[in-house]
Amino acid sequence: MNAIFFSLLPPDLGPAVVAALLATSFATSFITVSLGIGGGAVLLAIMATLVPPAALIPTHGVIQAGSNLGRALITLGHVHWSALPAFVVGSLIGVGVGGLLVVNIPPYAVQIGVGCFVLWSVLGKPVKGVRDWPLAVGLFSSFLTMFFGATGAFVATYTKSLHLGRHAHVATHASLMTVQHGVKCVAFGLIGFAFGPWLPFIAAMIAVGFAGTVAGRLLLNRMNDVGFKRALDVILILISLRLIWGGVTQFLADGSGAP
Repeated sequence: MNAIFFSLLPPDLGPAVVAALLATSFATSFITVSLGIGGGAVLLAIMATLVPPAALIPTHGVIQAGSNLGRALITLGHVHWSALPAFVVGSLIGVGVGGLLVVNIPPYAVQIGVGCFVLWSVLGKPVKGVRDWPLAVGLFSSFLTMFFGATGAFVATYTKSLHLGRHAHVATHASLMTVQHGVKCVAFGLIGFAFGPWLPFIAAMIAVGFAGTVAGRLLLNRMNDVGFKRALDVILILISLRLIWGGVTQFLADGSGAP
């Protein structure tokens, strides 16, 4: 990094903040490709403490779109393509409705709801027929992502229901999330978010994240499917508990629970 690069960054981000976020991008991409899930939520949580609130969800969306696209490209031969068409249609509808919705869903309600659902999907009885609901999963998760940002754990419950091997799971989940975040970014652009000043930062985050993806793939190749699925369940449980805790904490802080 040099003075020219830093001169292109938004004034809200100093060198130390950018360095921390770049390191986070590498680490979270490594986590996601090696363990299947988790990086997007961790990145969002850290960005939320360092990036201005108005820019958080749009910039996180572009970074995640680029990160997932890189992950999908290097595992392209393993993508379960039949999962995509209906999910794409659902994503277009969900993002469209979310972008036009005037009343914002309380963030605490989204966090608690998604956290409980994912936790139940891992520890409880499997959701019957969820593998046959790609349009509904795409619609609901894409609607939520306009307000919440990281819904990868929710989409992972659908990908997990397909009972794919570890490489196919990572490749298919990355493809689904590329679609979701890509559509979301277009929606934020149409709504009026100015991505221009953030593009150098976003490009650097995606580039460093791709390096993390390549490194994480080496670990994925050394794992077996049983170990992968156990690690995936652990990551999903931890993310779910973090979501529920964050939602309850925010609800209590708000007093009445009003947004």
